Amino acid sequence: MTAPAMSLEEVGRLAQAIRAEVGKAVVGQAETVDALLVALFAQGHVLLEGPPGTAKTFLAQCFATAIGLDFGRIQFTPDLMPGDILGSNLFNFQTSAFTLTRGPIFCELLLADEINRTPPKTQAALLEAMQERRVTLDGTPHPLPANFLVVATQNPIESQGVYPLPEAQLDRFLFKLLVPYPSAEEEARIVRTFGERAGPQRPADLDVGTVTDTAAIAAAAQAVKSVMLADSVVDYVVRLVRATRESADLAAGASPRAAVLLANAARARAALDGRDYVLPDDVKALAGAVLRHRLLLSPAAEIEGKAVEALVSELVESTEAPR
Repeated sequence: MTAPAMSLEEVGRLAQAIRAEVGKAVVGQAETVDALLVALFAQGHVLLEGPPGTAKTFLAQCFATAIGLDFGRIQFTPDLMPGDILGSNLFNFQTSAFTLTRGPIFCELLLADEINRTPPKTQAALLEAMQERRVTLDGTPHPLPANFLVVATQNPIESQGVYPLPEAQLDRFLFKLLVPYPSAEEEARIVRTFGERAGPQRPADLDVGTVTDTAAIAAAAQAVKSVMLADSVVDYVVRLVRATRESADLAAGASPRAAVLLANAARARAALDGRDYVLPDDVKALAGAVLRHRLLLSPAAEIEGKAVEALVSELVESTEAPR
C-alpha cells in the first residue's frame, strides 16, 4: 500500500509536533531529538551513548510514544540469549506442529537498552534485523515492519561487565549520538519537574501522547526521498568518506554503507529545514554522528592521544566542499 503524498512543509509541521510532544517530558536534548527525527525519516538506526542518569531510555520511550510506533524493549544482560530476542519455534502437542513464538524484536521501534552488556553472540542476533528488516528462525525468514527502527543505549564510562560492539553491528547504526549532561538551568528544571515524583517515570504521567501514526511517518520518509542530491554533493560525500580510509591516523575507515547513510540523512535534515535540496552544510553537520563509531584509531594515533572526534573535524575541514 502506497503512503499518501506529503509535502516538505507538512514534514516540517509533523517534526515540530513530535518535538513539542517529547518536550513535555524531556528537558533539553533538543539536538538529540532532532537527530532522532532525521534517523526516523531517513529510516536509520541510532546508538545513544551517555553517562547514566541522562534520560537516554526515557527519551527513547517518549519518542516512541509521540510517534505512535509499536514499541518493544529488551534489557540487555550478560545471560541474554539470541532466542530471547528473536523468539523460537516451539512444538505444539495439540496440533503436532511447530509454532512460532515471537520475541520482542517483532515491533516497529525496538529499544535495545544497554546493548553492550550482552556478549557478541547475542548482539549478532540483531545484524539481519537491522540490515534487512527480517529475522530467520530455523531457516524460515520472518519479515519485520518496513519502518523497523532500533534505538540502542550504552554508557561510555563502564568497563566491567560490558562487551565491545562488533564492527559489523556498529556499521549498521546510522548515528552514534553523544548524550551530554544537562546545563545548570536544565538540571534545575529537571529537579523541579521530577523531584516530587516518586517511583518510575512514564511518558503518560507527563501527558506525552501520540501525535502521528505509521502512515504519516511512511509518507514523510517518502517525501524525504524526493529531496534533491546534486552530483557535486554526492561527490563531496564520497570524498569525505574515502578520506577516512586514507588517513594515516586511522587503522579502519568508513564503509560505502556510511556514504549511503550520510547522504540519506542529509536529505532528511534538508527536509526538516524545509528545503528540497541538500547543502554541503547538511553533510558537515551530520558527519560526526555518522562517522565517529565507524573509525578505528591507528596504534600510533592512540599513543599520541588523538581522538576520533578531532580527526573527523579535521577531515571535514580539509575536504573541499562544493560551492
